[in-house]
Amino acid sequence: MTYKFIAVIKREGKFFVADCPELGVTSQGLSLDEALDNLKEAVHLYLKDEEPSDLPLGAPAPLVTTIEVAV
Repeated sequence: MTYKFIAVIKREGKFFVADCPELGVTSQGLSLDEALDNLKEAVHLYLKDEEPSDLPLGAPAPLVTTIEVAV
């Protein structure tokens, strides 16, 4: 079975940190591609240990947007 989740990536120093907010799974890498690959592997391992009924499937996706603040 294939699932689709959100990945949020941000730069922290020399690393890219990738987070799956729906599952609370986080990983990192030295490149964007490496961070995403590592996150996919971490999510795969997480899903292997979970019962399908315990997964937040069908829940509305979180809203991710930007804001602008003048200082």
